[in-house]
Amino acid sequence: MLKNDKYEVVIGLEIHAQLKTKSKAFCGDEVSYGDAPNTKISAVSLGHPGTLPVHNKEAINMAIMLGLACDSDITEFNKYSRKNYFYADLPKGYQITQFDNPICEHGAVEITLPDGTPKTIHLTRIHMEEDTGKSLHDLDIENTLMDYNRAGTPLVEIVTEPDLRSGDEAYAFLMEVRRLVRYLGVCDGNMEEGSLRCDANISIRPLGQKEFGTKVEVKNMNSMSNVKRAIEHEFERQCEMADNGEEIFSETRSFDAMKGTTFSMRSKEMINDYRFFPEPDLPPLIVKDDWIASVRSKMPPLPKELFKRFTGELNLSDYDAGILTESKEIADFFLKVCDHTKNYKAAANWVMGAVKGWINSNASHIEDFSLSAATIADIIASIDEGTINFSVAEQKLFPALIETPTKTVSQLIEELNLALTGDDDTLQKLVDEVLAAFPDKVAEYKAGKTGLLGMFMGQIMKKSGGKADPKKTNQLLAKALS
Repeated sequence: MLKNDKYEVVIGLEIHAQLKTKSKAFCGDEVSYGDAPNTKISAVSLGHPGTLPVHNKEAINMAIMLGLACDSDITEFNKYSRKNYFYADLPKGYQITQFDNPICEHGAVEITLPDGTPKTIHLTRIHMEEDTGKSLHDLDIENTLMDYNRAGTPLVEIVTEPDLRSGDEAYAFLMEVRRLVRYLGVCDGNMEEGSLRCDANISIRPLGQKEFGTKVEVKNMNSMSNVKRAIEHEFERQCEMADNGEEIFSETRSFDAMKGTTFSMRSKEMINDYRFFPEPDLPPLIVKDDWIASVRSKMPPLPKELFKRFTGELNLSDYDAGILTESKEIADFFLKVCDHTKNYKAAANWVMGAVKGWINSNASHIEDFSLSAATIADIIASIDEGTINFSVAEQKLFPALIETPTKTVSQLIEELNLALTGDDDTLQKLVDEVLAAFPDKVAEYKAGKTGLLGMFMGQIMKKSGGKADPKKTNQLLAKALS
């Protein structure tokens, strides 16, 4: 958490999200990650003379969907501009982008701070543009190599208002945006692969001052935690400069993750440096109300909607609902379990416990989980019916099902002899054996130390291999001790 008794940090974020379309923003080149350099390119994406760009309707649908999820205003009349600058990763010499005419304006994203407090982060805009190529600095010690596979990949840029006041808030916002784009299916949200990238505009001002200070842009942060670290370092750096009477000037800086520091790249470009002018080869894009309605009708439930349903209709706690909605895949699996059982709390416990535990321990994904939602519901039913208890189900039945997913719950309960023992004679014998083994504890219990009942039950369960029927055992134990 950033703290200073003289200054306040002011942060705005610019987040670039690569859209999960099959083809590029303005041509039919395939969009993919990890292919051999310069194998997903064409004359259009390289900007050869005489080529013409075309709109990608699916990219537009995804941008509209994201805008609707953020309660943004969707622009009806859209046009593109050319953003001119020379850099080796920009094969055309300009980038096609939306300059003064974003497809989405305003809107907001609600985040939850580390102390549980909600905060609304307002958006300035969400606009569409194309990505650049990629510079490779580590394959040749003497030269920078260029891979243009990424050039022309459709992007949306999410620009916030300067509403953020700490690295923690920026981290929470990024996490929420990543969760949102993954729920919508418009971006995979992998910062490490570059499909989600973040630049931070950071300034400071004396506490109580309303006017903003001079902002510095920090780039090249390839993880959520590095965004937080870069902001915290930059805040300290600017505070120190202000205390020393040094001028803070507008510039673009990069973040060195190894050192945890920022360093200057270049002075900050002004808008007129880019010489924006309307893109002459793309006709205006008209987004009518029926188009917006069509996109809205295909949107999946969003995290806040599922959270409300889980805590309301399914009567789960805020904590459980929060864990289950962290990931769309986990939320979807939980809902599938609920299609087969009405014990929603047990379903939540199994998904948050055994299922997520398997995923985490195997560094895997829910798609690789071998058990169906119906099988998890069958485990819950076996416990609810008293066939097995939870500890046996978790420690023995669940691992056995993972090993042999083609077998049913009932088959393995029978094969492994996991069913609870409910025979009164067998249970009475276990009770007698345990009480005989602990005469001193029996005396303490009868003297008023009733908390020992749990110890006796634990010993009986141990002797029975966890198969003693808890309800019947408890009745027999209480009777014997009385």
